[in-house]
Amino acid sequence: MDLKRWNTWPQKLLALAAATVLVGVDQAVKGLVLERLRDSGIGRLEVIPGLLEFEYLENTGAAFGLFGGMTWIITLLTGLVALGLAGVLLLYKKHSAFSFFSAALLLAGGVGNLVDRILRGYVVDFIHITFFPYIFNVADCFVTIGAVLLVCHYLCLMRSEGKAGPPSQEGGPV
Repeated sequence: MDLKRWNTWPQKLLALAAATVLVGVDQAVKGLVLERLRDSGIGRLEVIPGLLEFEYLENTGAAFGLFGGMTWIITLLTGLVALGLAGVLLLYKKHSAFSFFSAALLLAGGVGNLVDRILRGYVVDFIHITFFPYIFNVADCFVTIGAVLLVCHYLCLMRSEGKAGPPSQEGGPV
């Protein structure tokens, strides 16, 4: 894997720009949810019967509603993680397409939910897959996809450096 072509400043700035656009997409979608589900009083809209519905929820916690009511702590931690991700995006030396997309998605998802916490005091959640008990949002999807891509990057990087695979049994107990 040729890492040099993924390590230029234009690509790093492009990834930051992509993250910014994705935050805008997340906030625009949440604006529609606020207008169409919350403000209209509908609250819930069945999109695909028995599978997908949009249900307005104000999440004051973290993922899956954990740590509800601890918005300021979650806000602080999310801000620190977002700064760390931006630093990794700019300073990491072994970027691949996976790591760039991963960093952009993770940053966009974190910042999208951070904006909600700062502006509203809660995160707007609305996507409900009916067989999954939790309600989530577009930023959460960005974080999930970004995490999967990060694992792919790690596995590809380890394979290219010859470090992937099961540990050797040589030198073990007799």
